[in-house]
Amino acid sequence: MRVLLLGSGGREHALAWKIAQSSILEALFIAPGNAGTRIHGQNVPIQPTDFKAIGEFVLEHEIEMVVVGPEDPLVLGIHDYFLADDELKKVGVIGPQKEAAQLEGSKDFAKKFMARHNIPTAKYGSFQRETLSEGLAFLDKMKAPYVLKADGLAAGKGVLILEDLQEAKLELTNMLQGKFGDASKTVVIEQFLKGIECSVFVITDGDSYKLLPEAKDYKRIGEGDNGLNTGGMGAISPVPFADAAFMDKVKNQVIIPTVKGLRSEEIPYKGFIFFGLIMVKNEPYVIEYNCRMGDPETEVVLPRLKSDILDLFEGVHSNTLSERDVQFDDRCVATVMMVSGGYPEKYEKGKQIYGLNAIANSIVFHAGTKADGPAITSSGGRVLAVTSYGKNLDAALDKSYESIKQIEFEKSFYRKDIGFDIVPDKN
Repeated sequence: MRVLLLGSGGREHALAWKIAQSSILEALFIAPGNAGTRIHGQNVPIQPTDFKAIGEFVLEHEIEMVVVGPEDPLVLGIHDYFLADDELKKVGVIGPQKEAAQLEGSKDFAKKFMARHNIPTAKYGSFQRETLSEGLAFLDKMKAPYVLKADGLAAGKGVLILEDLQEAKLELTNMLQGKFGDASKTVVIEQFLKGIECSVFVITDGDSYKLLPEAKDYKRIGEGDNGLNTGGMGAISPVPFADAAFMDKVKNQVIIPTVKGLRSEEIPYKGFIFFGLIMVKNEPYVIEYNCRMGDPETEVVLPRLKSDILDLFEGVHSNTLSERDVQFDDRCVATVMMVSGGYPEKYEKGKQIYGLNAIANSIVFHAGTKADGPAITSSGGRVLAVTSYGKNLDAALDKSYESIKQIEFEKSFYRKDIGFDIVPDKN
């Protein structure tokens, strides 16, 4: 099979690494890729949202499967673009069509979908500029902390959690007046849920689904989950508290109603669904949907997937996913992100990275790197995801932290407490 993978981050490097292991792979191209993905296939200088260039490349190189890593091309309708073209529509696309991608692209859409299908989530209200006064009155009825979410994609910055009512009212006003551009033309105000979070993933052909390994990621920049939100500072899998009883609730209350709900509303879905969950008193609630794999969760989920991922993708495309087999690696996996100094605020790029060839006990997934001649340099805020297997989470984390000590680039930073909150030996 000839495959084009879209994206350039750690998620895409992990996907390229996994796809390259497939027994049915003939050729892998990554657009645009990074310094790590080139090890597994051929990088091509095309942006994931340049649909015309992607379509031309697919036809020229006889691509049979397009795997969409990031959310932007899905929300913008890349799958629909392929279906609307007589030559491209036969090509498999792993990622939902535009309407289904609104599960991630619009928090209001997702909330209404959950309400229609009795999927547990926080109580909420949605407001626009014309209904600002109603939004302010809604906040008066809520208890602190106040959760405000821009309806659309806001590069991970559109969620505010505030303790002060007057500040929440001011921020609601600012958001509806364009603080996050079009993304906050609608704002969702949510009840705050207190609990512990985890991420659950499935792959679906729209009729059946296969459950993938669960993960827990760490979003805050600082130790003890303090400081600003980031794209993710590390992740672990499996998640100790996501036991069989909890996962049964997730399947019956969240996953099955979601897949059945999409089908009942005649919304086609072919690809990954990410369920951002929070466990409150042993019950699962959905915080958010994503229409693709998470990052850095992919860097711990795919190493635990023993099955041939292209075989699963083929099942998605041909609506025969129910016939495919999914097996997990029993080992634990932990990943720790190395980031640029100053991230998630202002940071410098172009720092040369040393020590990558010395890593023997971990897999290093590149998140923000580029090749500069023989050198590899940083090109983003999150630079590397250092991933390790272990017989338990404690051992996997130890390996990742030992490997990180061998890698250097100027002003690099990483959290030294990933997993410590739920790994007994680390507390």
